[in-house]
Amino acid sequence: MEFIEMTGKTLMQLVDANEFTPEQLRAVGVTDDSLVRINRQGDIELRKPKGWDIIGGLIGDFEHRVTKATGLHWAASMPSQREEPC
Repeated sequence: MEFIEMTGKTLMQLVDANEFTPEQLRAVGVTDDSLVRINRQGDIELRKPKGWDIIGGLIGDFEHRVTKATGLHWAASMPSQREEPC
């Protein structure tokens, strides 16, 4: 699976009002310093101590918004990486 990683602060700046508000993201545990990632389907995952939690998703033209906000392109996760929900 391919992802783009970013901080919680970047995520809060790029979400559309129809998706989330910064307050809603904070309510599920996102802080400015959080590590989050988004996959090509728009799923948002928040890094927890033992893995990743899916906390929601983006809609619409999110790919353009994500690449513009981060300056990054999609990168595959490591095949040996164990990804367990917290």
